Amino acid sequence: MTRPLDIVFLGLSLSSSWGNGHATTYRALIKGLREDAHRILFLERDVPWYADHRDLASPDFCELGYYSDLSALIELYGERLRTADAVIAGSYVPDGVALIDRLAALNLKRLCFYDIDTPVTLAKLDRGDEEYLALRQIPLFDAYFSFSGGEVLARLEQNYRAQSAVALYCSVDQERYGNTGEAPAWDLGYLGTYSPDRQPTLERLLLEPARRLPAMRFVVAGPQYPAEIDWPANVERIKHLAPADHASFYSRQRFTLNVTRSDMIAAGWSPSVRLFEAAACGTPIISDFWRGLDELLPDGEASLIARAPEDVVALLTDLPDSDRLAVAAAARKLVMSGHTGAARAGELARALSQLPAKPALDRISA
Repeated sequence: MTRPLDIVFLGLSLSSSWGNGHATTYRALIKGLREDAHRILFLERDVPWYADHRDLASPDFCELGYYSDLSALIELYGERLRTADAVIAGSYVPDGVALIDRLAALNLKRLCFYDIDTPVTLAKLDRGDEEYLALRQIPLFDAYFSFSGGEVLARLEQNYRAQSAVALYCSVDQERYGNTGEAPAWDLGYLGTYSPDRQPTLERLLLEPARRLPAMRFVVAGPQYPAEIDWPANVERIKHLAPADHASFYSRQRFTLNVTRSDMIAAGWSPSVRLFEAAACGTPIISDFWRGLDELLPDGEASLIARAPEDVVALLTDLPDSDRLAVAAAARKLVMSGHTGAARAGELARALSQLPAKPALDRISA
């Protein structure tokens, strides 16, 4: 274990999981850091959307602070930012470009970026969209921690001039995710906020199988789905599912569906937090295909890849229960050994400890 570090995160949200997967990713990671005695402050912009939907307003595993604008951020937390061992800005933070410029001007000990949306970020930058990160800022970071691994890391260093690109996949909170032992309520389910680029896959791999298997039960949980979607009668809708209810939700499915955004499919090596959560609950995963999935959860051994409605129908109707449970057990073993919050926290702390800190005189003169 490395010595305890003082780390400040500036992320999209820790307090609210409503309509975003960032909160659960940060929660698992920071809980793991807390277990190793690291000191953590998480700062998030106080915006109405998350303020109205906070499901973790007072975490017991870190300090949580809010700021109204960038001037208030520096006024309230400037000294803490300057003395921290590492400051890590995240993707999709409001006014992210201006925020990063303000942080860089402080000449911090270590300034890093945690991109929980790497394929989306790079696709945005390639078309000139600098919503929360500017292309010119990537070389400023001592380390660029990426939601995506594999060949994406080489692209970050070679094409985008990252000093050091390091894979930091999302992870599962091992304290909250496990099988609850409840009886199955659905044959196939899906958990995810509506996304236009995921919807065709959801249509192909869940809604169409539901139409072909009217005697079976299906469920889709998540907000922001348009009213015009034609939901089959045997598909139950849950508009929002709090993280506290995720384990029960997964445990009551015979299979769960993993659907990946198009940018992440194109990049590869971009596992979603839902993938790890479902595996930790011992629920067999049916997933669309992307490069790198087979390295994390081998097809037919720890996951079941489907490309067409027929594949899903065959799995739901023909796969023996013994095979279904064996796939679930293999996935759970892999995830609990290498993809928990504790495991990911160790990776982050080791990477930060290997980064040289800027000398104090340099920081003072800045």
